[in-house]
Order: sequence, then structure tokens, then C-alpha cells
Amino acid sequence: MKQLSFLDRFLTLWIGLAMALGLFIGYAWPGFGSLIELGSYRGTNLPLALGLIVMMTPPLAKVNYAQLPALFQDTKTLGLSLLLNWVIGPVLMVGLAFLFLQDEPHLMTGLILIGLARCIAMVLVWNDLADGSPEYAAALVALNSLFQVFSYAFLAWFFITWLPPQWGMAGAVVDVSMQQVAESVLIYLGIPFALGYGLRRWGLRQKGESWYSHVFLPRFSKWTLISLLFTIVLMFGLKGEQLLQLPALVGRVAIPLVVYFAVMFLLGFVMSHRLGKPYDQTAAIAFTAAGNNFELAIAVAIGVFGLDSPEAFVGVVGPLVEVPALLALVRVSFALKKRYFSV
Repeated sequence: MKQLSFLDRFLTLWIGLAMALGLFIGYAWPGFGSLIELGSYRGTNLPLALGLIVMMTPPLAKVNYAQLPALFQDTKTLGLSLLLNWVIGPVLMVGLAFLFLQDEPHLMTGLILIGLARCIAMVLVWNDLADGSPEYAAALVALNSLFQVFSYAFLAWFFITWLPPQWGMAGAVVDVSMQQVAESVLIYLGIPFALGYGLRRWGLRQKGESWYSHVFLPRFSKWTLISLLFTIVLMFGLKGEQLLQLPALVGRVAIPLVVYFAVMFLLGFVMSHRLGKPYDQTAAIAFTAAGNNFELAIAVAIGVFGLDSPEAFVGVVGPLVEVPALLALVRVSFALKKRYFSV
């Protein structure tokens, strides 16, 4: 395990304080959310997008891009990731939504939208904190992003429009285009990828491998955690008043989400371990399976059902549950590493 900095060692405390600060700001300053929303453009909240982009750029600057072509030849790993993300993940989320929220069809629909949107953002941060392979994480995120562009609209139709009537429930028409999904991928993955790749090329050409790896990256990596804390304060502040007013609904949505994160992570970890993968690759597979693209889910929910809809409310609750849940899974990952990968 890498030597943790002061910021890393007390990350749980900082994240807890950031969540508390965001809730306090959102509750004490009811107009905060409206003020931040003024910075939105075509459904994208620019301050939040900036925080996410800065947060993801350092992990992508660590990627050795020369290794990516070889990684895409690892068909077992790619096949496992596709199975987890596009078969097991959506089916599990639909099952949990039906189990926990069948009496709340709008919340159920919002939860399914989350399950269909595979992670392209914060998974890189959790993987980095858990010492997962940055190359494998980048390759798997890129692969799943490509699948997401072409499959999200169909899966939304299948699981939200067609399937519920088969269970005697009302379906909902989800009109989402490939362009809408592609825009989300471009903003939250394409821009950080370009920045990370550009910084790596510049550093290696101008200063060399030693300076880039041992001087630049340790300093630059701090921006991931700083931006993570900024993003958490912003997310909790945007909906702090609403979350505190509707604790029962938050709890109902949080329970299936926590179960989902835990099950997907453990499935990814166990299945990768049985394939004989080393720890860093196993962690990348597990975190890629556990995360979701909440930015896309929120954008679709708002565009289809409206800003104040229950479906959009679920999308907002999602990342607020993901942050502490995935942080806990980082600790679990290190515990499993110690038990199953110790030499």
C-alpha cells in the first residue's frame, strides 16, 4: 500500500465535514441551489462539471497510454467488465428497485435510470484511492462509455417502458437520444482524458519520466481530493434543504443503492480474483462495476420528467449515497488485498 499523505489519511473525516458543510449551506441558505443553477448550460451544471473534470484529470494523467492497445487485447477482462456492467448491473438494479420501491413507481424509475448509466467519472477517483491500475480503469471506462452511447436509449426503453407492464405496472416513455448520452461522455470523460493525455505528453517531453512521476504527479494528484471535497460540498449544498426535508424518501432510495454498490463491487472483485488477476486489475474491475454515471441519469431524469420530479430527486440522492459507500469500499478493497493478495 502506498504511503498516505495527511490529506489521504483523514479522507473519511474530510468527506464527512464536506457533506456536513454542504448540507448546512443548502439548509441555511435556501437560495444557494438556485444561485448555482444559474451556472447551468443545456442541462449541465458548469461549476459541478468543472469540479468533476479537475477531479478526474490527475488519475488520467497517471495512465501510461502506451499500454492501452495491449490492454484491449485482454478479452477475458473486457468480457468480464461488459458482463458486469451491461447484464448483471442493470438487472440487479431493476430487481432492487422492484423489491424496495414497487409501491413508488416514480422512485423506481429514477433508480433504474441510475442502474443503466455506467460510471465514467468518479470511479477513476475511487480506483486511484484503492491503488487500482490506472491503465485498466481508463481502458474499462472508455469501453463502457462506448457501449453506453449506443445502448443506453435501448435499455431505458426495455427496462422502463416495456418491462413494467409485463409485471402489471405502468411503464414510462423515456426519450433519450444517442447525442444526449454522447454529450455526457464527452464532458465528463472526453475532456479529462484529453487533459490527462496532454499533461503526460508535455511532462515526459519537457522534463522526463523521473520528474513527471516523482515530482509532478505527487503534487498534481492533490487536486483530485481537493476537487472531490469541493464537488461534495456543491452536490450536498444544491439539494441540502430538500434532503433534510425528505429524510424518509432519502432512506428508501439509499438502501437499495448501498446494496447495489456492495454487491457489484464484491461480484467484480471475486470474479476477477478467480480469473487470476493481480490486485490492481481486480480493484479496477470491481470499482468500474460498482460505480454509476449519475450525471447522465440526472440529465435524463430532468429532461424527461422535469426538474422537480421524483425521478430527478432519486438521481440527486444517488451520488450523495455513492460518496460514503464507495469510500467505505476503498477500505474493504485494502482489507481484501491484505487477505487474498499478500505475498
